[in-house]
Order: sequence, then C-alpha cells, then structure tokens
Amino acid sequence: MDLFEPSADVLPDGPLADRMRPRSLQEVVGQQHLLGPGRLLGSAISADRLGSVILWGPPGTGKTTLARVIAAETHGRFVTLSAVLSGVADLRKAVAEAQDHKRMQGRRTILFVDEIHRFNRAQQDALLPHVEQGTVVLIGATTENPSFAVNAALRSRARVFALNPLTPEDLGQLIDRALHDEERGLGRLQLTLSKDAREVLCELTFGDGRRTLDTLEAAAHHCQQQSPADAQVISEAHVREALATGTLLHDKQGEQHYNVVSAFIKSMRGNDPDAAIYWMMRMLEAGEDPLFVLRRMLIFASEDIGNADPTALRIAVAADTAFQRLGMPEGIHTLAQCCLYLASAPKSNAAYVAFSEAKADVNRHGPLQVPMHLRNPVTADMKQWGYGEGYRYPHNEGGHAPGATYLPEALKGRQYYRPKASGVEIKIAERLARLRPPPSK
Repeated sequence: MDLFEPSADVLPDGPLADRMRPRSLQEVVGQQHLLGPGRLLGSAISADRLGSVILWGPPGTGKTTLARVIAAETHGRFVTLSAVLSGVADLRKAVAEAQDHKRMQGRRTILFVDEIHRFNRAQQDALLPHVEQGTVVLIGATTENPSFAVNAALRSRARVFALNPLTPEDLGQLIDRALHDEERGLGRLQLTLSKDAREVLCELTFGDGRRTLDTLEAAAHHCQQQSPADAQVISEAHVREALATGTLLHDKQGEQHYNVVSAFIKSMRGNDPDAAIYWMMRMLEAGEDPLFVLRRMLIFASEDIGNADPTALRIAVAADTAFQRLGMPEGIHTLAQCCLYLASAPKSNAAYVAFSEAKADVNRHGPLQVPMHLRNPVTADMKQWGYGEGYRYPHNEGGHAPGATYLPEALKGRQYYRPKASGVEIKIAERLARLRPPPSK
C-alpha cells in the first residue's frame, strides 16, 4: 500500500508529530544547507527534476517528511516500500508496475524505500539495474551511514544528502507552530510553555523533531490533568516527566557506535581524562557492553602507552579481572579508574610501530635463514656443521656482547623498536643507545 495515498492520510487523533508533518516544501523546518535558496535538493524538488537520492540522517530530522513533500509536488507516480516489511517479490512487483506506466503512459515512478539499510545485499542488488536504467527514481531513507549500509554500486548511482539534527531554533519553531495551530496542533487547548520547559524540551530531545513534538503532546496532556483550567502552563516538571528516560544516540553496530568509540580512544590518546571518562560513560549509559570497553582499554594500554608506562597494562588487566568478579553497577569503579589512568599516562606507540615494521619485513623478505651462530647445536652432527659457532654468551661478558648480531644477514642493523621520549621509555632509549650499534641506513 502507498503510505502517501489519501486513504493513508494522518488521522485527526494521530500523534502530534504526524499531524504537524509539513505538507509543502515551504513548511519544512531546518536543513537549510540542503533546502535553502539555490541549494540543489530544494531546487530539484521544486522543479520536479529529482534524480535518485539517499537521505541520511538521525531519527526525526525530516527524511520521511521530505519524501511526503516530494510525493505531493511530483507529477510522477510515487510508490513507497518499507525495507522492514518488503522483500524481493515486492521490489519486482513495484518495478514491473513502473515499467508498465513508463511504457504505456510515459510517467516516471519515484520509489521511496524507507529504512533502506534494512535491505540485504540481494535486495539492494535487485534495485540496481532499474535505478541505472531509469525505470525508477530511487529515494532511500536511512539512519545508518550509507558507506556501511548501502552497496557501493547503488550508492554511486544516487546522490547522498546528509540531514543534520535540528537546532534548538528549529525545534522552537516546531513547538510554536504546534502550540498555536488549532487545526492540527494544540492550539485549541490554549496552553503556554514556560521558558525553562522550552529550554529543557529543546535540549533533551537531541535535535529529533518527532520526539520533540511527541514529548510536547505528552507534557500538554499531563499539564491539563494537573493544572487549574485557568492557569494551564506546561512546566519544566511536566516536560521532564514526559521525557522519562532519554534515549542516547548510540548503538552497537552503526556509525554512532564507531564515532563514540573513536572519540573515546582519541581522548585517551590525547591525554584528556575528562573527555575520556565522558565518552566512556556515553557508551555505558547507552547500553554498551562493559566488556567491550575493557577490551578496548586492554588494547590501548599496549598500543598507545606500551613501555612508556608498563604499569598501564597491569592496571587494565586488573580492571578486567575485577570487573569479572564485580559486574555492574559496582564494576563501574574499576572501569573509571582504568580509563582515567590510561588517559593520564605517558604515551608511546613504539611497540606498535616495532611489530608493524617487523611484520612488513617478514612478509617482504620471506623466511630468511637463521644465522648459524644463533642455531642451537643439539646434536654432535649439528655442531660439526657449524651450528652455534661464534655465538657469544652475554652473561660471560657483563650482560652484553658488544658487536654481536641477532638478525638475519639481510636485515642486519635494522632497528624496529625506537623508544619515545616519554615516561619509562626515556630510560629505555638511553640504555639502548649505549648497547646498540648505529642503525642501518
């Protein structure tokens, strides 16, 4: 069923966000970087010359709204599919009908696929030839980064437009419109919104227009039930109760997951314990598995701190062990201690660089022969063949055999481990400078 046919119009008693959904391009709030004067998307919609596009943005930023506006303003046929409910058979039917209309009536078909990231690779591939041939003009809506969620071939044939979270000013405009609109909004209730309530509503709905309006509606009903008829002001308390518990924008698979994890790691690497603990709590409060966070800190302790502070790895291991015994919520103490220590510790990626360069040489040179003096002569024949000949035992020479070499001949003089001037590695660098021969060129 086409969600935008008259039979699917919004019901008078439907959610406020649906009732207030813009019916024309002029009513759309926000996204001026896409819809403002002279902007490509707005101009293409107004001129009814829209090509295939993918609308990407967080919930409540206007993706479905834009699809409805396009449906209202296009002279073509508009068909919608939900990626949650539709399969390849539905796609084939929609494409067959589009071919018939194009051949018999010369009308183009605009196919709106809501939550296109829910289509698997086979379903997206089924769309590809028809988008390429112009059988349908695709409008895909997704909350997931198209780089992860949409096939490269399909993505290359559709322009991606990124929608931003609505600003507090945008949300304020939606609120005012809903409070004063007597036909579709709350105007007949003659409610007012306190300044504090307005600020909280705009702040804690995180740029989500749908959530802002739905929260406003819930707060309005709560206000009506609790306030005298002659003094119905939606207060901050009404709004906070309507908000209940906020939903943080973080998930375990999509782009927000990778963005927040990246911010967490980079904050520790940048020696900012305040930012690091914030991003860690963002993850945990949004439901991230604490064991995942601990695993990232275990890796970080070696990759980004290493021998600049060898204690860091011990603390990370201890935090992991302690958490396994404590669980949540008490285990948060060990995560917090570990996070703050790692963020404050001296940093060195010398160990990471060392194994990366050694690995590269292993792959480049293959299985180089072990020098004869490093081979262990476990049999008389092996000793006769020269195994171990020339090996110098460091303990017999004060702990170090000057001039002795331990790498294959082709790599003689290579120095993979180059300690940084940070923490304990300062002393390590000084010692190695006394022991090592000059590095190879």
